[in-house]
Amino acid sequence: MPAKTKIHSFSKLEAVVIHDAEPADFERAISASGYGRFNVALYILSAAAGWPTVFETTAMSYVFPAAECHLRLTLDHKGWLNAITYAGMISSAFIWGYLCDALGRKKLLIIGLLLDGLFFLMAATSQNFQLLMISKFLGGFIINGPFAALTAYLSEFHCARDRGRVQMILGTIFSMGNLILPVLAVFILPLKINLQIGELVFHSWNVYLMVMALPALASGAAFMFLPESPKFLMAIRDNENALKVFRRVYSINTGLPEEEYPIRYLLNETEKNFEFEDVRVVRSKKQALKEGMSNFKPMFSTPYFSKIMLVFLIQFMIMMSLNTLRLWLPQIYKAMYDHQFENDTDASLCEMLEIFQPNNETLNFTNCQVSPDNIQVYTNSMIVAATSIVGYIMAGTLINSIGKKTLLSILGLVSGSVAMTMYFSRNIVSTIALSAMFVTFGSIGINVILAVVVDIIPTSLRAMTVSLTMMFGRLGAALGNMIFPFLLESGCAPPFFSVGSVMLGCAFLAHYLPDTDMKALR
Repeated sequence: MPAKTKIHSFSKLEAVVIHDAEPADFERAISASGYGRFNVALYILSAAAGWPTVFETTAMSYVFPAAECHLRLTLDHKGWLNAITYAGMISSAFIWGYLCDALGRKKLLIIGLLLDGLFFLMAATSQNFQLLMISKFLGGFIINGPFAALTAYLSEFHCARDRGRVQMILGTIFSMGNLILPVLAVFILPLKINLQIGELVFHSWNVYLMVMALPALASGAAFMFLPESPKFLMAIRDNENALKVFRRVYSINTGLPEEEYPIRYLLNETEKNFEFEDVRVVRSKKQALKEGMSNFKPMFSTPYFSKIMLVFLIQFMIMMSLNTLRLWLPQIYKAMYDHQFENDTDASLCEMLEIFQPNNETLNFTNCQVSPDNIQVYTNSMIVAATSIVGYIMAGTLINSIGKKTLLSILGLVSGSVAMTMYFSRNIVSTIALSAMFVTFGSIGINVILAVVVDIIPTSLRAMTVSLTMMFGRLGAALGNMIFPFLLESGCAPPFFSVGSVMLGCAFLAHYLPDTDMKALR
């Protein structure tokens, strides 16, 4: 029972926040903890923790031009290497989703990030296509966990009013990762490195992949010093430790002692449609598996089933479209500049992409040489990534004013139209501009969908649903990357009109999403 209200020497800010000692729910407690230095520090750490997800899925697209001779990579090999990371992510979606909701966000972030760093080092030492495939699959298998945990963790340190913007912050973080990749590529990949250590031979692309491991290893170690999500602690009925976290966040944000945190007691929150099992109880493996399977029941029943299926479908289509074309952009840019160099003239995009036709693609690796002059390719990728960052900043200011449904419809319509317009591109400059717009609008759409998930799904199911949503999206990305080489070989129109049509379909389906804007989460 709450104690009687006592007279304290509250600051003016605290006096506005609380007038009695009644138990507080999560929204009231997190609002009272304030917004300040802790949140900023969390954003900085989240950047380092979010980049490995981008690195796992995107780094190989920059490695291809530098490693294709050393590893004897054909067009099909490149498609498989782009897809295999997503295959690893798909295979682990159920495992990580359950563990994140059962064991907590913090543990999964630490374990997952450290393991991902190790698998990046494994990829960096690869000497053949087969070992690189295995290491990229394992990296994808692991990184699915930290991604779902980070999404839930960051959201659960913010009140309902700020959670839509949190997804835009995550999007900005990922866009920064996409910017870092070409920046590092400019400095590392052109280096003429041929270092032999025993049976291992290291080239510039090996060093590039080694550098990719550093953010995962550093952020995994850093999360050891951060608290568990207070929302998760309340979901497992550990209000005592949840209150300690709120007090600590309050003290860091305000600079005041923890004792002056205005909330004295927390409500025992339970989900209306699902009761989360107390994971602190020691269970047998059979009981743990049974509880894990029971987590799926509410997702496939009223009122969640139809909403979740729609979210899964939209995310599948967005990521199939976006992450197919996005990962092939460095190859497309390289083909453009190779054509310009060889012919000393500009041309239409379709003319420049004729190199991908079966009769023009050389499979002779005997005299294969790596071209060090790919800086312009990486510079174009920087432009695309920088444009995405600006787009996320603008979307963060618009998401609450125009609503998630409307924003997602606009994003799908514009990105789909832009993808189709690339077919008519007459020069390199217009191709870069159109591809930057496509990537920007498409990648924002992924995070808008995740913001919808955070709104419509209760805490105990949230990380699982985020993980499954991304699983369906990654399934689309894997299929798209396996199909794309065949589309390139079949002609110029199929790649761009296929990608654009899928995005337009997303714009249509967005109209059927529920209205969740400014909704207070349970």
